[in-house]
Amino acid sequence: MLTDIQIKNAKAEDKVYYLPDFGGLRLAIEPTGSKIWQHRFRIYINGKEKGRSRNGGYYPTMSIKEARAWRDNNNELLSQGITPPKKYDSIKQVSSDIPTFKEMFDEWHKFNSKQWSDNYSIDTQQRADMYLLPQLGKIDIDKIPLGMIRDLLLDIQATGKHDTVSKIKGIAKQVFDYAVDRDVLEINKVLSLSTGLFIKKKEKHYAHAKTPQELKELLLKIKQVSSGQSVKTALMLVPHLLLRPSEVVGLRWNEIDFDDMLITIPPERMKIKKKLHHVPLSNTTFEILTNLKKNSLDSPYCFPSPKNKSKPIGTESMLRAIRRVGVTADQFVIHGNRHTSATMIANYLPQYSDRVVDAQLHHEIKGVSGIYNRADYLEQRKLLMQDWSNYLDNLQGSKTDSKETLKIDDTIEKLKASIDRLTKS
Repeated sequence: MLTDIQIKNAKAEDKVYYLPDFGGLRLAIEPTGSKIWQHRFRIYINGKEKGRSRNGGYYPTMSIKEARAWRDNNNELLSQGITPPKKYDSIKQVSSDIPTFKEMFDEWHKFNSKQWSDNYSIDTQQRADMYLLPQLGKIDIDKIPLGMIRDLLLDIQATGKHDTVSKIKGIAKQVFDYAVDRDVLEINKVLSLSTGLFIKKKEKHYAHAKTPQELKELLLKIKQVSSGQSVKTALMLVPHLLLRPSEVVGLRWNEIDFDDMLITIPPERMKIKKKLHHVPLSNTTFEILTNLKKNSLDSPYCFPSPKNKSKPIGTESMLRAIRRVGVTADQFVIHGNRHTSATMIANYLPQYSDRVVDAQLHHEIKGVSGIYNRADYLEQRKLLMQDWSNYLDNLQGSKTDSKETLKIDDTIEKLKASIDRLTKS
């Protein structure tokens, strides 16, 4: 059993350590010097026994006698089949200039929302509301024990939400970083959490065509799709445009400049919502979209839903269509198309640099290059998109020579004439 002398003599170390009392009660000694009571117990969840921890008050505000009474109260709840609450209601914060975690989070969130997309800002707030603020919100940020953050994350992990653990840990780390930068805290204790405690999210690889022969078979299968005009045409364009599935199905006619043979997608429709994205049209994609425009239903969308022309088709419609022609989930998913394209371009169109390809794929460039390199490479991308379409056409047995890049200016004039004939017919 612990005594006051033992507790007072306990000095802070580099890592948190514990002084055991009895009956599952212990005192956590934090690297900051804070001393918080904890109660460890076991409960059954879905027929399996699990260990759990609850944090009480800080010593000496919560005396040894009060800590033992708190533990006994928890045990009484357990005997009634009730899990003790995670929040210790009797924690009373001493009035000070130190902000609570919620106050620090709100300041951090407001500061960063100016440079975030609306969706990301909302997602971050919702995650904090669900996981962080209920337990940490009312506690002064310098009084939050490392063990409380650890147990919070382990509770999430126990539900199998490994990706959520990473996101919540990231939010907590950034809030503490913000507090350190503003001299509210001296250290970011979240950095002390061992990565070995948490299960890494399995990296997801989308099924995709890995060889020219597999890609050829996929393209020929797409030609067999018998779904409606919107679905079949969208599927035909997916390999050519190098866009994400949602970006393809959401195409609007006002995003396409047929005179300049260019698609311009606004930032809010892109995954990386920092700037608009240009997609040069090749001869093939220009022809497909021109014919589609001629037969278009009265809709702002290039691929309107057959049930409601004021809405586009969904990506799941394309997926169902390729499944019906025998393309299995192990062979290909729509999201895997960009992986296929990037690989094939690197292998069979090596004249194009990674930066040009990344720009066309609208990848986010990390590090210093992402800050200082603002090049758009649009002229090179026009050539790339023509060569890529030529390559795809050639795979399917077209007479197009994939080794020859057509001159853009000459081609534009010819295709403008084609538009005039189509619109007058």
